[in-house]
Amino acid sequence: MKSKTINIGYIFIVAASVVIVLAGMKIASAIIVPFLLALFLTIILAPLFLWLKKIGLGELFSLLSIVLLMFIIIASLVTIVGNSIQDFSVNIPFYEQKLRADLREMLETLDGWGIHVPKEDILSMFQTSSIMQYIATTLKSLGSLLTNSFMIILTVTFMLMELSQFAHKLQFANKNGFNQFIQVSNKIKYYMLLKALLSAVTGVIVTIMLELVGVHYSVLWGLVAFLLNFIPNIGSIIAAIPAVLMALVQFSFGSALIIAGGYIVINILIGSIIEPKVLGRGLGLSPLVIFLSLIFWGWLLGPIGMLLSIPLMIMIKISLDAQPNTRWVAILLGSGGDTKIV
Repeated sequence: MKSKTINIGYIFIVAASVVIVLAGMKIASAIIVPFLLALFLTIILAPLFLWLKKIGLGELFSLLSIVLLMFIIIASLVTIVGNSIQDFSVNIPFYEQKLRADLREMLETLDGWGIHVPKEDILSMFQTSSIMQYIATTLKSLGSLLTNSFMIILTVTFMLMELSQFAHKLQFANKNGFNQFIQVSNKIKYYMLLKALLSAVTGVIVTIMLELVGVHYSVLWGLVAFLLNFIPNIGSIIAAIPAVLMALVQFSFGSALIIAGGYIVINILIGSIIEPKVLGRGLGLSPLVIFLSLIFWGWLLGPIGMLLSIPLMIMIKISLDAQPNTRWVAILLGSGGDTKIV
C-alpha cells in the first residue's frame, strides 16, 4: 500500500513539474522561439561552416562568410516579404468582400444547376473575415520575426563558434556521451539539411508557378510553402490555401482550381516521391503525432511554434531512437513503416 502511495505521489510530482515547465516555456516563448530558430539554422549551416574551414578559410573568415550570407538572405526577405505583408494587410477589406461575393456567386451557380444548398448557412459558417485576418496575423508574426532577426544571427554566430569547442569539451567530459552525441547530431544534421534543401526547392517551384499565372505576392506564398513544407502531409495543404484564395479573388474559380492542382502535383512529386527516397521512411512521424504536435507547439509557442513543431518532434524521435531503453517510444511516434533511421 505504501509503495502504491509513493508511486502516485511521484507521478503527481512529475506531472506538476511538467505543468510548471510548460507554463514557464509559454511565458518565455518570446525568448525560446528565436533560440530554437537559431538552433535549427546552426544545424543547417554547420556543414557549410565546417566545409569552409576544411578548405582553408580559417574559423574567422568562415564565420564572417556565414554571417554575411545570413545578413544578405534575411535583408532580402525583410525587403520583399515586409512590403508584401504590409500591402496584403492594407487590402484585406477588399479581399474579404471579393471572396464573399465569389462564394455567393458559386453557391448561386450550384443552385442554378439544381444543387440546392443553404446559402446563408454556408456563408455564415465560412467566415471570410476570420480567414483573412488569421492569414494576416500569421504573416505579421513572421514579418516581425524577420525584422527582429539580429538576435537570431548573433545567437547562430556564437553557436557556430562553440561548435568545435563543445565537441572537445564533451569528449573530455564523457567519451561514451561524445560518441552518442556525434551519432545523434549527424542524423539530425542529415535530416535538417536535406529537408531545408527540399523545402527550398518546393518554395522556388511554387514561386515560379504563381509568377507565371500572375498571382499577387508570389514570393510571399513561396516563402510560406518553404516554411510549411517542414510539416509533412498537411503542411502543403495549409500553404496552398492563401495562394488559392488569392487566385480566386484575382481571377476565377477555374484559376483557383489550376493553382490547387499545381500544389497537388508539387506535393506528390516532392513530398511523396522524392522526399521518402532521400530522407528514408524511418524518419516519418505518425499522422496523429503530427496533428497533436501542431496543436501543442502552436499553443505553447504561437504560430511560429507550429512551424517548429515537426523539426522538434523529429529531433526528439532521433534522440529517443539512439537509446535502447527509449527506442520503443520512437517506434510509437513513427509512421508505422520502416522504423530504421538511416
